[in-house]
Amino acid sequence: MNILDWIIIILYLAGIVGFAFYLSRSQKDTRDYYLAGRKIKWWQSGASTMATQLSAISFVSAPAFVALKPNGGMKWLAYEFAVPLALILVMAVIIPTLHRRKYISIYEYLEHRFDAGTRTLVSILFQLGRGLATAVAVLAGGIILSTALGISTANAILIIGLVTLIYDVLGGLRVVILSDVVQMAIIVLGLLICGGVAWYIVGWDVAWSSLSPERLKILDLGGWGFSSESTYGFWPMLIGGFFLYASYYGTDQSQVQREMSVGTVSDVRKSLLVNALGRFPLVLLYVLMGVLVGAVFVHSQGLAHLSRVLHLQPEEIGTVLQKNPDRMVPMFILGFLPHGLIGFIFVAIMAALMSSLDSGLNSLSAVTMKDIYQRFWRPEATERHYLTASKMITLAWGAFCIVTALWLDGFGQAARQTTIVLINAVGSMLYGPILAAFLVGMFSRKIGAAAVKIGLISGIGINIILWLFTSISWMWWNVSGFLGTVGVAWLLSRPGLFHPTRLIQTDFEQIEAEPSQKKWVLVYGLAVFYFIIIVGVSLWLER
Repeated sequence: MNILDWIIIILYLAGIVGFAFYLSRSQKDTRDYYLAGRKIKWWQSGASTMATQLSAISFVSAPAFVALKPNGGMKWLAYEFAVPLALILVMAVIIPTLHRRKYISIYEYLEHRFDAGTRTLVSILFQLGRGLATAVAVLAGGIILSTALGISTANAILIIGLVTLIYDVLGGLRVVILSDVVQMAIIVLGLLICGGVAWYIVGWDVAWSSLSPERLKILDLGGWGFSSESTYGFWPMLIGGFFLYASYYGTDQSQVQREMSVGTVSDVRKSLLVNALGRFPLVLLYVLMGVLVGAVFVHSQGLAHLSRVLHLQPEEIGTVLQKNPDRMVPMFILGFLPHGLIGFIFVAIMAALMSSLDSGLNSLSAVTMKDIYQRFWRPEATERHYLTASKMITLAWGAFCIVTALWLDGFGQAARQTTIVLINAVGSMLYGPILAAFLVGMFSRKIGAAAVKIGLISGIGINIILWLFTSISWMWWNVSGFLGTVGVAWLLSRPGLFHPTRLIQTDFEQIEAEPSQKKWVLVYGLAVFYFIIIVGVSLWLER
């Protein structure tokens, strides 16, 4: 990296902070801060949501997984199989129910349907899982950025964390979404540049022949995920992925908050359709970039060039990548791209990281403000007070994530990996039960608050047992947690156990009768057909 690369990076970071300061002048209340006045365009929301999925970890780790990591390969694409199917449920039932009530915190719905205790329980579970997951994302991004920029992990965490925090505190959701749109374009352009340069160096045929046949495998139809070796099997990724993505897009505040900022339900569905159709091609770009860049590192001329530019012997490059495969993409960028373009690609990596962090911080702030601060601390205050408090809460969550990331960085490698696995396991255990709480409310007339709370705790308990005593893939936890919650809640609502509240009409029955729903039935059918296309493309690539 030279001065030109650093100028590009500094200008980008300064520009995004200045943009946030400009937008902050138009904020009047918490709806402006958390929902952007509900004036976001559907395509902006869709691009922002997708940018969050395409994180810095994906930009660097996905290609390394495809080309280098043990037990890796193109099976990374299996993560995408369930997305179109899960988004049908989100578009048809969950989002219309939440959007028409104009919530800031979506967990307000659980108080409306059950009671305040259910809302508080799920809200706290969300804050626990999302807060820790965001801290881990800061750490992972810091590790990636430190490798790319040649600085310490702690300094990388501080740079990326503080810049994201400043523009998030100032601009609220509007700057999160609009900056994500720009970041989305930068990420895609970065993928095309890296993949295109690698293609030019090694050629298409050489790239494909450089991978072992095992790494070309995508569809593991015999893998059921009942052991660690079959985590990426077709069935756990499809069935477990359905519940995972339905929960993530439909009941995770960090995602739904964007959807609540769009003016109409029809436009929200368009936004989600962008993700249903757009995620697979973009993840395919990551995978193809992994094939092409990975081939450079086994191609004699490419490896010789890298050796000269990086001042490392080929054997040293191999040792570095064996210890840390995630250095593959940063080494490729430094070895083959001209200055200026190097700075731009590292901006793409930073953009991918910031797009994941900003939504986490803003959603954590929204839930803490509406479910904790406004309910228990200051139930009666002016909108100006709540707006100021919202920014302070965002600041507090940002400080928590940065400090936690720095704390984790101070652990030894083994201890840090163990802690990260623990934190990620917490999130995996919660998605199924939380989805169950929302869907029970939307589909059931008879299940009451006490039953659903006991069901939630039971579903999480089942997942803890699976985690501690079995080797079942974490993808199945989304299913077991969901079924455990629904099953226990249903059993406890039988006559003579609890006395649940009866509803005249379920939310699903109300939505099903709406004219707008009928217009989208064909689109839902096309989403199913698109799932078949994804599987077909994967099969073609594999062969």
